[in-house]
Amino acid sequence: MNKINYQKILDQTIEQIKDSGQLPSLLLHSCCAPCSSYVIEYLSHYFEITVFYYNPNLYPDEEYTKRAAEQQRLIASMPTAHPVHFVLGDFDKNAFHEAIRGCEKIPEGGERCFRCYRLRLEKTAKLAQEMQMDYFTTTLSISPLKNAQKLNEIGCELAEKYTSKYLISDFKKRDGYKRSVELSKEYDMYRQDYCGCVYSKQERESSRS
Repeated sequence: MNKINYQKILDQTIEQIKDSGQLPSLLLHSCCAPCSSYVIEYLSHYFEITVFYYNPNLYPDEEYTKRAAEQQRLIASMPTAHPVHFVLGDFDKNAFHEAIRGCEKIPEGGERCFRCYRLRLEKTAKLAQEMQMDYFTTTLSISPLKNAQKLNEIGCELAEKYTSKYLISDFKKRDGYKRSVELSKEYDMYRQDYCGCVYSKQERESSRS
């Protein structure tokens, strides 16, 4: 099976937007400020972005608070081609644990993560519909550890259920991840050393011992 070039699809979408002369709205789910930095820098030329910070998977509570604050600080500090807005989602930890029930012991990168992708993406798609956004997407694909194929599959599936279009993407391409690291240093951002949930934290700590 041929591998899908998600960056090429994004390029085509952006070209269509540029030809239209319009500035569509985009609800961008963000997992953290560092991952969002390159995505905001890149997409703010073509979209009016609202960053949606919805991460009920985060552990412990202080981690959620810290990352949310960093996200808002980045948006306030970083110059962008068009204004960027911010929406803080609810911190419903029970929603995460219910979504991944039965998959707690599955290693990072497997079904537990896929269920977490779906939880956050569906919340984003639903809000995008409520806000009458043209598009929705997520910063998650910028991480080398995240499955872009699965994220895009879930996003496209949700676009059939809700009214906003899913912006197909793989933000790690074209040195997107590298640029996010550069921007993190430039803005002195807090960069976590684990994905976010208690299970990823435990895996990281085990790998160090």
